[in-house]
Amino acid sequence: MALIREVVQQALNTGLLTIEAENQLRQLLMTKYDREDFRAFMALQNAAMSGCVKQESRSLISSQ
Repeated sequence: MALIREVVQQALNTGLLTIEAENQLRQLLMTKYDREDFRAFMALQNAAMSGCVKQESRSLISSQ
């Protein structure tokens, strides 16, 4: 299974958090994770809030 920081890095690189990646993050956040993963997740949240990363799920909702 991937690490949170790997999923985050993919989203930061592409500028898109896919629905699949969101679901994967939900699963990973229910398991034990380390400080690096926590920091990566916080960085993803900041990137999403600032508009650097778009959430595919939000794009689908707003287009309906």
